Amino acid sequence: MSHATPLATPVSSLLLMSPEDNCMIARTALASGDIVTIDGVNITLTQNILIGHKVARRALAVGDKVLRYGALIGSITAPVAIGEHIHTHNLASDYIPTFTLGQDGHHFLDKDAKQ
Repeated sequence: MSHATPLATPVSSLLLMSPEDNCMIARTALASGDIVTIDGVNITLTQNILIGHKVARRALAVGDKVLRYGALIGSITAPVAIGEHIHTHNLASDYIPTFTLGQDGHHFLDKDAKQ
C-alpha cells in the first residue's frame, strides 16, 4: 500500500492579524513585481516592502482609518491602492496616549473626559 506524502500548505507572504484589518503585514521582504494574494486575489506589487511593514488589503482614500490588530493606528494622507505600502509617506499616526488603564487594570478610561 502506498502512502502519498501530504503537500505542505503554502505560507502567505502577508499576514492578516485580525479579520477587520484593512492592512496586512509583510512576513518577508517583498520586491516590486512580486505577486501576493490578498483575500484570494493575486496582486502584483508596485513597490518594495520591508519585512514587518503594512500592505493595503483594499484601496484606501484620504481620511480612511487604518486598522491593524483590530485597532486604529492612523489615517491615510494620500490614496493607497490594494497591495501598496502603507507607511509614514501615506499614513498619519492617530495614536496619542489619551487612554489609561482603570484602577481594575483592565478597562480603559479617557484621561480627557470629565469624571
